[in-house]
Amino acid sequence: MNVIMIVAILAISAVPMYAEAQKPSAVKLKARAQNVVESIGGDKIKIQTYCEIAELNDQIDQEEDPAEAEKLSQTRDQLEKQLGPEYVALVSGLKDIDPNSQGGQEVGSILEELDRLCGTH
Repeated sequence: MNVIMIVAILAISAVPMYAEAQKPSAVKLKARAQNVVESIGGDKIKIQTYCEIAELNDQIDQEEDPAEAEKLSQTRDQLEKQLGPEYVALVSGLKDIDPNSQGGQEVGSILEELDRLCGTH
């Protein structure tokens, strides 16, 4: 085999590993979720903001008008920023994990602590 072919094979085989490394692992998400729960749970204003986000999520899910859903989403996004970069990163990472997987369920279980503070669970 020539060198170019070996390099090409290595590059092609590395792409899936690189892509996998870019996805947040369930372990990282669980740690991030625990940090977020500790950060928000100790601050009454952040708890109130989190609860407002949860209410907006419910409204977005039920909204039939796409324009109204977009306005609600923008409001939610602004509130999420108030909870800090760790919360925003957690939310972003949750989009890449199957909520029915073991890791997804474990992260969900951690976040239920915040939902209980809102009285939703």
